[in-house]
Order: sequence, then C-alpha cells, then structure tokens
Amino acid sequence: MNLRWLRRTRRFWIMLTAAGAVVAALSGVVLSYDAPCSGAPPGPGGGKTMRALLSRCYGAPEVLTFDNVPRPTPADGDLLVKVHAAAVNPLDWHFARGTPYLMRLASGLTRPKDARVGVDFAGVVEAVGAGVARFKPGDAVFGSQNGALAEYLTVAESRAVALKPANISFVQAAAVPVAAITALQALRDTGRVRPGQRVLINGASGGVGTFAVQIAKTFGAEVTAVSSGRNTALVRSLGADHTVDYTREDFTESSTRYDVIVDNVGNRGLTDLRRVLTPAGVCVLIGGGGPEANPWVGPFVLPLKALLYSPMVSQTITMMLARETQADLQVLSELMRAGTVTPVIDRTYPFDQAIEALRYLEQGRARGKVVVTMP
Repeated sequence: MNLRWLRRTRRFWIMLTAAGAVVAALSGVVLSYDAPCSGAPPGPGGGKTMRALLSRCYGAPEVLTFDNVPRPTPADGDLLVKVHAAAVNPLDWHFARGTPYLMRLASGLTRPKDARVGVDFAGVVEAVGAGVARFKPGDAVFGSQNGALAEYLTVAESRAVALKPANISFVQAAAVPVAAITALQALRDTGRVRPGQRVLINGASGGVGTFAVQIAKTFGAEVTAVSSGRNTALVRSLGADHTVDYTREDFTESSTRYDVIVDNVGNRGLTDLRRVLTPAGVCVLIGGGGPEANPWVGPFVLPLKALLYSPMVSQTITMMLARETQADLQVLSELMRAGTVTPVIDRTYPFDQAIEALRYLEQGRARGKVVVTMP
C-alpha cells in the first residue's frame, strides 16, 4: 500500500513538473513574441489634431512612428500643456522594445497597451480643467507624464508637475524629472547620505550620474565620480572631489571605503561592490544593461542577486525604482533656482529626429541628458 502510494505520488509530481515546464515554455513564447506592427488607425474626422511619436509594436526605435492624433482636452483637475521639450530616458527604449520581457505582463503581452512614448516634459500651460488652482494658462511648467513626445499632453494638477524656474531653459527643465528624482531619492531616501560621508557615483557622467554628483554635494558628502577619462573634467566641474577613470583603474580595488555607492552601470559583481563599502555601507543599484542585455531580466540580474545576498551581510545592497512626485520636483526646482543643481545636456534633437535621439541614447555614451525640442 505504501509502495503504491509512493509510486502514485511520484507520478503526480512528475506530471505536475512536466505541466509546469510546458506552461513556462508557452508563457515564454507568448512573452517574447512581437506582434506585427499595425497600421495607424483612421484619422479623426474632426477637431484639433497634433503630431505624436507612437509605439504600436515592440522593437528597435525604427518601429516607432509619427502620427496625427486627436489633441487631448483637459478634464477636471487637468492641465493641457503645449510641449516645448521632452527628454528621452532608458525606460523609453525599454518600453519600446518590451524588454525585459517580464515587464510585458503589465505593458502588454505582444504589443504595447499604451502607444504613447516619452515621460519627461517641459512646456507652457495652454488650458486648465475645472478645479485647477495652482496653475493657469501661460505658466511655464515641467514634469513627468506618459506621452511627452507629442505636441500636447494633459497632466493632472496633483501629479508630478511644477513651475519651471525662470533661470532654467525648457530644454534643461525637460531633462530633470526622471533622472534627477532618481538621483535625489537614491541619495536621500535609500542611501540616507549625511554630511561628511564618502559617496561614490558609478556612471557619474550619465543622466542620473550628473545629477547625483551635484545633489550629493548639497548633502555635504565627499564625492568620488567614476567615469571615462574624457568625462573627468565634466564631473569635476559638477563638484566631484575625486575622480576615477575606469579605463585606467578599478575603483573596486581601491583601499578607500565608501558609506554609499550609487551604481548607475551595473557592471560590477556584488562581491566587488561590497569590498569597497564600509561595514554598514549602502549600495544603491539603479541601472545598467543596454539593448544587448538578457531580454528576460535585463538590468534586474544584479538586484535579484542582491535580494538574496543582502540579508546575509551587514551592508545594504538594494535596488531602487524612483517615484515621480510633485514634492520632489519642488525640491529640485529650488535647487535649480538657487544654481546649486544645473542639468547637463549632451545633445538636442528636433522632434522629427526623436527616433535618432533614442537610438543615440541606446549606445550608452551620453554625457548628461538627451532632449528633443518641439517645433
């Protein structure tokens, strides 16, 4: 009886394992399948229109298309913004390509649920919906909202939108939301940087990195910036106390120990990072990996390892995903108004060349931010 029961149990687990493998394989096929690009829907019969960059299928930037679509109308509590500039971010090409594949569980299995492209914007309020109190038509604003790569967008007054400082251009303001909020929250909330601490920024010359160097200095930190030699002068001009040219030396072999590491690159192992952390240090994992990275987990390989590794050591190694908030935009607005933080712009592209802007960003060589300007 016991032997028969064991045999049945064994068959059950074999069948269950096989079924699980089949489901996993089928799920993998579905998640990695790119549906063909559909044509643009019929144009609107009437009303005002605008040009927008859209992602109707997953793939390289070349699959993106410019289309005429209805101009949005502000609902109650909304602002209608005429976009003057919009920055591109790694998350834009992640969503365009649909990688890592696991993100498609939320963004759409075989094609994007939301065809809009871009998040960071700066522009002028064209109109406001009922109940809007803080903004009025004519206000220059900047913020974060899906569909930034379009001539107009609507954003709720309660969302991540703020008045643009007068001393900052639209191009500079558009560069701020995602990258600068990420740097601020990594240092302040996750790293809990205090005056006098040693902070290392790996990938200091990129979008997040250029903001992180400046913001860390406002917290009174001693900052070491890791970049290529061609960017040493840039990161020093932003306030870095020490620089490391990664083409000539390995910061993980240094005798210096850091209280906080902000890793924007993801090119070093956990053991390497731990070696240069103080016993109670914090390593904040933010980015890493280009289009050639593992399509299933992409930049999340190291954070997933850290999730298992960190509880066993005294140091904190953790991933951080930014939350765009109005309060943090206000903080950054004040820092820019005071001249303490200045956005670094690598290149600007006209709207007609927005696809080229994303293609350039994918190369991973941008110094600061890449911004698209609207006509």
